[in-house]
Amino acid sequence: MRLYWRTRKKGLDLVVENEEKDIFIVGGVRDTKRGIEALAKTTGYDPSRAIKGLSSIDEGKIFVENFQPWLEFFPGEDLNIEME
Repeated sequence: MRLYWRTRKKGLDLVVENEEKDIFIVGGVRDTKRGIEALAKTTGYDPSRAIKGLSSIDEGKIFVENFQPWLEFFPGEDLNIEME
């Protein structure tokens, strides 16, 4: 399995990809009209895992990575974010 940031039109997705090339998005950062927003996915409802008004895409990446959302969806997998 791989864990990496994938570039999108208006931001980034934090992606887990398995050996069959199936992908699961566990977080993301977007540059919207209202500013930069970030979200770390969860299986439940937790509004603290989303934030708006960030100053940079990198700040959003740090916000998402601090939650380590991949551990919630893929427990026991030894995943490290691959460098771009």
